[in-house]
Amino acid sequence: MSLVRKAACLSAPVLLVAGAAMAAGPALNAAGATFPAPIYQRWFADMAARGVARVNYQSVGSGAGVRQFLAGTVDFAATDEPIKPEEAARVKRGVVQFPAVGGTIAIAYNKPGCDLRLTQKQAADVFLGKIRTWDQLKCGKGKITVAHRSDGSGTTFAFTNSLSSFSPEWKSRVGEGKSVKWPVGVGGKGNEGVSSLMLNSPGSIGYLNQAFVKGPLRAAALQNRAGAFVKPGYQSGSAALNNIRLNAQLAGEDANPAGAQSYPITTLTWILAYQKGNAAKAGELREVFLAMLSPKAQGLADNLGYVPLRGDILSKSRAAVARIGS
Repeated sequence: MSLVRKAACLSAPVLLVAGAAMAAGPALNAAGATFPAPIYQRWFADMAARGVARVNYQSVGSGAGVRQFLAGTVDFAATDEPIKPEEAARVKRGVVQFPAVGGTIAIAYNKPGCDLRLTQKQAADVFLGKIRTWDQLKCGKGKITVAHRSDGSGTTFAFTNSLSSFSPEWKSRVGEGKSVKWPVGVGGKGNEGVSSLMLNSPGSIGYLNQAFVKGPLRAAALQNRAGAFVKPGYQSGSAALNNIRLNAQLAGEDANPAGAQSYPITTLTWILAYQKGNAAKAGELREVFLAMLSPKAQGLADNLGYVPLRGDILSKSRAAVARIGS
């Protein structure tokens, strides 16, 4: 089976239904980013088991989630790229946006016996198609197969934003966005689709939320702005998050953070809620969001491959929830 057919077969959206039999009342419907899907699944299942709420979350990608939010067909949405001001202006009910958790985007690879270390230039050159074989990376023989997202994705935005910071050539030729014109490679839908494609494709390199780097997939050590080679994870992600400063809409990013311990591709993921027009669901929405931002929920982040929110970012997220009205 070709890589294109594999990607198509393995890219169906994931529907997360949390505890349908255990929590009373109608479910909240949400859609969006695949990046946080594993931790959202855990959080929503825990909430349903405690009788807090049922949340049906469709892991369809940030682009699709934002479109559904703009259309008003969901109770809330999730995105790995903050909503654009011109998009927010179209939402008559008002927008409450806040970070829900942090995460690192790994440059993952499927090459047994290889301990991959990449400079920032090498990382960009792989995805530019300038580095095509494993011997160019001193990691054995064979052709490199590049895997990337085929759908509109906040993970793609964060990843290409960092590549633009790493490489002037990448910035001028490709740039950053939820969707870009990839110079090389095969696409999969969602982090799930890219992960599945790579698991079935020895010799592949792609980008994934750290939570999806499993089995034969490994994460490369990537050179950071200080010149150190670091792997994605709790410590390196926390060091990077400390550099992110939020604006009035609680959006913020740092495409190549300072610090010897910082992992270079670290991002936040956001919830989009309506400020008004929630009617009887308003209280339940606030309860769900505060549960996501609780010490217990954030305490699960590390073991699930994410970076918990701390300090000022967490305080601002909790304060934003109070703005969600009926």
